[in-house]
Amino acid sequence: MGYFSKVKAVEMPRDVVAGHGVIEDVRGMCERLHFRGAGTIITGGRTAEVAGKRVMDIMDGYDLDMCRVGDATQENVDLICRRARESGSSFILAVGGGSKIDLAKVVSNELHLPFVAIPTSASHDGIASNRASLKSAEGSRSIESASPMGVLADTEIISQAPYRLLASGCADVISNLTAIMDWDFARRLKGESFSRTAYSLSKHAAEEILDASSLIKPGVEDSVWIAIKPIIMSGVSMSFAGSSRPTSGAEHMFSHMLDLRCPGRALHGEQCGVGSIMTMYLHGGDWEHIRDALAEIGAPTTAKELGIPAEEIVYSLAHATEIRKDRFTILGDNGITEEVAERVATVTGVI
Repeated sequence: MGYFSKVKAVEMPRDVVAGHGVIEDVRGMCERLHFRGAGTIITGGRTAEVAGKRVMDIMDGYDLDMCRVGDATQENVDLICRRARESGSSFILAVGGGSKIDLAKVVSNELHLPFVAIPTSASHDGIASNRASLKSAEGSRSIESASPMGVLADTEIISQAPYRLLASGCADVISNLTAIMDWDFARRLKGESFSRTAYSLSKHAAEEILDASSLIKPGVEDSVWIAIKPIIMSGVSMSFAGSSRPTSGAEHMFSHMLDLRCPGRALHGEQCGVGSIMTMYLHGGDWEHIRDALAEIGAPTTAKELGIPAEEIVYSLAHATEIRKDRFTILGDNGITEEVAERVATVTGVI
């Protein structure tokens, strides 16, 4: 008789606090997580003014090194690692947008240091996940990293960021709907490993944003409150899956191809939202519902609104599978023709 030998490990935040003015709890969270001694704050020039300096003041008495950096690149990872070693840091506070939190995830993983994510914007669903995206000349690459031990999401601070960032974060979560359809498709056709818990969390997060799309508006802190919980939940679904599968399918591969072809034109979540319209059409699902919710929130639904030429949309959809050959989606193993991609983009109004 054999012995049961299955093992499942889930790494996710231990302490999550969201709401108005919760940045004041940063010291309390660090104490609850037993952070002691020296630490490193990862922030940027603007985000230091928005929240980094406030965190320094609240954490008076801790030996903190404020490390101002730019994009999430390997060069900045190396810089922060060097600074953290030199300062003898035993923990990290990431104060900023997605790039600063991504840097903290990678540094935390490399140096085996715990970190807290303190987002100043919510442009995608990576706040609480254990996946990070690093930029290079070859484009962005998603890598496994560390998840934050704590998340401190101050809705007052996030509401002061450009609304476009929040709309992008909402679009990223809405795109979960096609990501999970791709995942279930791969389960049925390829026998791919599947987590019902991760699937359900991802779906619920997307549906919460869809259902509340009429309430998410610029300049309203309540909109951040509505959106931030599903955004965090979406990230947690990746921890349960042990991969980005519940939040990343063909629509994300389309977005990454756009990053290679048209870098800096649009935000990640914006591109994923548009990609989700087209891939939902390929799935035979209610793509109009996705399109209308994105439009209601104020996220792009067309190539023109993304600022990307129509021919690049067509190329990126047709060649999206080249981004990840190991990820089976509605685009199949070898992608679709540009003729089919053009027809999809035209029928859905993307071009």
